[in-house]
Amino acid sequence: MNDKVITMPKHTVLIVDDEAAIRDMLCIALEAADFNVLDAENAQQAHAAIIDKQPDLVLLDWMMPGTTGLELLRRLKRDDLTARIPVIMLTAKAEEDSKISGLDAGADDFIPKPFSPRELISRVKAVLRRVGREELQEPISIGQLVFDPIGHRVSIADQAINLGPTEYRLLQFFLTHQERVYSRDQILDYVWGGNVYLDERTVDVHIRRLRKAISVAGHENYVQTVRGAGYRFSAQLKNA
Repeated sequence: MNDKVITMPKHTVLIVDDEAAIRDMLCIALEAADFNVLDAENAQQAHAAIIDKQPDLVLLDWMMPGTTGLELLRRLKRDDLTARIPVIMLTAKAEEDSKISGLDAGADDFIPKPFSPRELISRVKAVLRRVGREELQEPISIGQLVFDPIGHRVSIADQAINLGPTEYRLLQFFLTHQERVYSRDQILDYVWGGNVYLDERTVDVHIRRLRKAISVAGHENYVQTVRGAGYRFSAQLKNA
């Protein structure tokens, strides 16, 4: 009797960096960790590869000649075909404002240079693990908001709501964990994964983006700040 060994398909990661030495280093590290690897040296090559190859994740350098990584990220998040592809920004910019800009543009993680290949691999796996988690099967409704996990759609009063991938996961978490207060650390663990090293302010940034996205007929008030404790999602608006 022959037992067949079932192997899972490898994830494909696109490396976008104008420095060949960095691309080579990342290629070696990712291939050693059993990833398929694509690479591009500028935003134009990267966008073509993303459209043609549909990688599972993009490692995107911030500072590149011509179109910057941040500009490419914004373009990806505006396009329905590419908006849900997770992106990790690689950058020498360590300032808080730069991190906030990257997160506001839709980055899933932010790794300052220099970094260790082991840490980068850990973060890549954590982001892919979040994206690959089993999704809900039944729609969830609260007020006029409808969360449809099968169609990957969110609507309020039959109006489609455009959410980035992180805000989508954050809303899913809140809808499945209503009426309970969660600290920023707990939300980071649930939504981003326990192996990701992010500042607690990351949660505040994405909460703000989620509230703005669902600010139709007062639905942003379901996401409530609990002073000194964290956040909760509650249909009882009088307690906001």
